[in-house]
Amino acid sequence: MEKAVNEGEHREVRDDADGVWSGSWVAERLGVELAGDGRLTGLLGLALRRNPKRAHLLVSNVLGKHVPQSPSVVYGYGVELGRRVRDLLGDDEARRAVVLGYAETATGLGHSVADGLGLAPYLHSTRRPVAGVTPAGGFEESHSHATSHLLLPEDPALFTGDGPLVLVDDEFSTGNTVLNTVRDLHGRYPRRRYVVVALVDMRSSADAGRLEAFAREIGARVDLVAAASGTVRLPEGVLEKGQELVARYEAEASSSSAGAAPSGPFAQFPAPLGRRPHGSRRTPPPETTDPQPDDNGKPPHATRIDLHWPANLPDGARHGFTPAHRKILEDALPAMARRLADALPDHARRVHILGFEELMYAPLRLARELERTTGIEVRYSTTTRSPVLAVDDPGYAIRTRLAFPAHDDPADGPGERYAYNVAGAGFDAVVAVVDSAGDTPALHAPDGLLARLAAHTPRVLLAVIPSYAPERPSMLPEPLRGPAFSSYAPEEVGWLLQDLSDVTLEAPTEEREEAIQSGGAHYAESLPVEYQPSEEYQELFHAALEESAARIAQAVGVVTETVLAERSPRPVLVSLARAGTPVGILMRRWAQHRHGLDLPHYAVSIVRGRGIDANALRWLARHHDPRDVVFVDGWTGKGAITRELAQALEEFEKSDGITGFSPEIAVLADPGSCVRTYGTREDFLIPSACLNSTVSGLISRTVLRADLVGPHDFHGAKFYRELAGTDVSVAFLDAVSARFPEVTDAACAQAKELLASDRSPTWEGWAAVERISEEYAIHDVNLVKPGVGETTRVMLRRVPWKVLARAGAGSDLDHVRLLAEQRGVPVEEVDGLPYTCVGLIHPKYTRGATGADGKAVSV
Repeated sequence: MEKAVNEGEHREVRDDADGVWSGSWVAERLGVELAGDGRLTGLLGLALRRNPKRAHLLVSNVLGKHVPQSPSVVYGYGVELGRRVRDLLGDDEARRAVVLGYAETATGLGHSVADGLGLAPYLHSTRRPVAGVTPAGGFEESHSHATSHLLLPEDPALFTGDGPLVLVDDEFSTGNTVLNTVRDLHGRYPRRRYVVVALVDMRSSADAGRLEAFAREIGARVDLVAAASGTVRLPEGVLEKGQELVARYEAEASSSSAGAAPSGPFAQFPAPLGRRPHGSRRTPPPETTDPQPDDNGKPPHATRIDLHWPANLPDGARHGFTPAHRKILEDALPAMARRLADALPDHARRVHILGFEELMYAPLRLARELERTTGIEVRYSTTTRSPVLAVDDPGYAIRTRLAFPAHDDPADGPGERYAYNVAGAGFDAVVAVVDSAGDTPALHAPDGLLARLAAHTPRVLLAVIPSYAPERPSMLPEPLRGPAFSSYAPEEVGWLLQDLSDVTLEAPTEEREEAIQSGGAHYAESLPVEYQPSEEYQELFHAALEESAARIAQAVGVVTETVLAERSPRPVLVSLARAGTPVGILMRRWAQHRHGLDLPHYAVSIVRGRGIDANALRWLARHHDPRDVVFVDGWTGKGAITRELAQALEEFEKSDGITGFSPEIAVLADPGSCVRTYGTREDFLIPSACLNSTVSGLISRTVLRADLVGPHDFHGAKFYRELAGTDVSVAFLDAVSARFPEVTDAACAQAKELLASDRSPTWEGWAAVERISEEYAIHDVNLVKPGVGETTRVMLRRVPWKVLARAGAGSDLDHVRLLAEQRGVPVEEVDGLPYTCVGLIHPKYTRGATGADGKAVSV
């Protein structure tokens, strides 16, 4: 007798009520033995099937496939295995895990394991191709009657992480299926750990050795969790004996006319009166009234039940099932079970819930909820593709069989399907649960499943769950790359933007400032006229680059080493266009220089007050694991973009259900103390801040305007090809990366020190900005731009009011002083300023606030 733990309950799994093991018939005739764990005979029976590779079939008493069983027992076994996996992995690893179940037999078991694990998404393989969904992989199950498995996740990123993959099957017999799966997936999505879960581990010692050798070969850890273990001992010639036995019983069945089933490879052996299938109790059928004829004069075979299945809740995990989906289902189950109970006949005391091939989990949960909330004796099993010989003997696991045509238009063509141990079991009602793809005329035909069930139970009910079809993703384009878009080499960065180069977006600075401050326009709806630097200013840029290249190179090394050590060994760099893009390229070059890594790098748009480009996030999630994405920016000022990104990712997770993106930005310089991952917290001149597009691949600041950017478009930007003559984008990168060798040791040592230190943000920059805003009567922190980089942006793009400079600041401010002189902006030295400088935008700007010479007027 086996006991399974189910959320505090102990439910018994019994051998046959006659006291006979349901594998004894096969064991006596073929000499097959189950050796090992004493619980095996409670968990397994034996049957025969026609199969050129394996005649015997291990029939699980707790899987809910061939043998009707209490749904609490079925669900309890899966949940308990999932809890054991969580204990094995620990919560941190469990959160990064993905659970994969095998079709068709283990789809419900895998789902139950995922419920026990509690934190992981779940996917099961399928034999049903779905138009418009590209397979993420596939494998062969060599011993099965239907061998090809497809993996069709709605979110391809499901497999791209390096967290544990938990593979769930009903039995682990040779290990071939698991080996084939891991071999296929590991080649595409390598990871360090796998966990194999099964109700029973029946491998031989040789098969166990193969799995261990394979794990060593791929350099991964493979753990095994099973409810029971043992081996099947097969005498010599068992395959031929089994095939001969099957052929003889088939011949006897085909010559029998009593209770004959539809023609097929195996005929039905109905249970005579007084005999019952394994584990069932016959009750006298109550008096019933025949269903009323339909409009054609033919009685319907079943009464429909509307479960009110929640909109957008997948019927199963063919395309993935997330913890968020699980919450929706848990909330809806009580009401759906009440509707089911209300539809049952008043006299019903023994009810069977019959699932449909791969659709195992939803019927199981409905059955368990019905069992939990009513006094009805509920049993659960599902239909199957697997042809098995039925023999009405207490020592045989498959006592009866109903055969009927496939009713879901299968890809491999028409064929028979089966329901085992339902006929003759004395059920007062049978509830068939199918998805809408299986609700076809073939289901309702005179030889269909519903008609077959109606011959063996007083009442048949039908519940149809909508088949979940993933929405076809909007066809987002591939990233733009140079030289068609930007002056950077194509491998250096992919821009997740749309090209608006042919659209006139520039407006005079004064007009833009007035519109922005009056609330008439958002700053991202237009572009400033590109600043054309004077010869003197260009000389300042080159002098600053020569002086600071090594300093920048060391900061690049520090931030990159920190990311590789703390965030991901193979990060996906995603720079915030456009200031972050040169830094992202330099980090990518450092990873190549120091570690030989070829890291992917993209640039995306983020707009203050509007958030990050959600379509860019969707593209990234489909092509990479969000957990590997590291957002990169040039520097922090007061931390507004840091906060913007965190809020935007939170909203995106709620709207799209895509998790894993981290809001922690990696920056070259963090003078505002707003992030944990940085190269330095000093406020010094980063020469890429001195210029606009001519140091950023000739790309404009990003644009977000409703008439140009639709709901399925990336944000926009312009490529200023006409400025190629003054472009220093690549020269800047080359000057910095040329200094990598000389700063490598210092950068690595500094990164090591930072990793061991407390780098918690203090947000002192934000506090300073608030203080300055009040002290200078501005009363708007958005008009206070702290740091050398932000001050430079004020001078180049906005209408500046004044510049605050730290007393004694040196050459880092030469270019700011030059710009201030050219624009007639006062530079005020301030003692104790936490930044090298702070740029103040004119706080009450209208075009009348400037004089005839265009210079700003004091407030």
